Amino acid sequence: MSENDFRPGHADGYQPQQQSYPYYYAHQPTPAGPALAPPPRKKKRVAALVSATAVAAALVGGASGAAIVGLEGGSSAGSNSTAAATAVSGTTSTDVSAAAAKVLPSVVQVNVTTSQGEAIGSGVILSADGKILTNAHVVSGAVGNVTITLSDGTKYQVSVLGADTKADIAVLQAKGASGLTAATLGNSSQLQVGQEVVAIGSPAGLQNTVTSGIVSALNRQLSDIGTGGQQSSPFDQTSARSGDSPSYTAIQTDAAINQGNSGGALVNMAGQVIGINSALYSPSSSAGSVGIGFAIPINDAKTIVNQIENG
Repeated sequence: MSENDFRPGHADGYQPQQQSYPYYYAHQPTPAGPALAPPPRKKKRVAALVSATAVAAALVGGASGAAIVGLEGGSSAGSNSTAAATAVSGTTSTDVSAAAAKVLPSVVQVNVTTSQGEAIGSGVILSADGKILTNAHVVSGAVGNVTITLSDGTKYQVSVLGADTKADIAVLQAKGASGLTAATLGNSSQLQVGQEVVAIGSPAGLQNTVTSGIVSALNRQLSDIGTGGQQSSPFDQTSARSGDSPSYTAIQTDAAINQGNSGGALVNMAGQVIGINSALYSPSSSAGSVGIGFAIPINDAKTIVNQIENG
């Protein structure tokens, strides 16, 4: 990625709920001799599904926790996505660089002014005259200018043509743009688990960032990720789901997706966009990638774009 980087929320941004979980130890007979100390208790781990859109550092008002929802999770370890992908697929860095070179000119940084400060996301160019595909949560809450920055540094102001918050898709239009490099859209129905992919976006505002990994799983229902009977969304301001919370079937990938990647491209080795990065799963103590990210399949995104344009 539902994903976006931290999205600013209300001034009293939602904080992750702390939950206590029971510990269990198996009783085993103790052999004769000195008493053995019981094994150390495992520490609680609380994880979060975090939207992949970044808020600028030192956000005034301090609502940086608004996009985190507490989830029970096991231990997670960071991963070197590029190395892991190479080991699994046997591909070389040349394949990654070639795919990235095809798509980098078609991925933009999206800067949004909200009531809480500046938020950062990413987007994918759909047409030479400046039609841009991004996540709905990237531009939600915009109260001022929305701008995009091309890979070469050129900036444009944009208008929001429409958004579907349930599908987490929005379409932007750059004002006065022409001659932009449109991305080639692939077919997400042909994806296979283990296939190598590349993620491109602006994590933490670092534009033109490329990471690589594999498709870890397909058809992940983000609406099913939660704790107990309450389903949690990375976009809710509270832990309970609301009717317009994003809910879609996602591509899971271990390509590093961090805050600011939301709306950026997930690409196959042919340089075709096969997903729109939208969310990441991360321990609540860290907003960084631990190798579990989610992207909206491009076939689903194309359907929503057509509905927005013809709606």
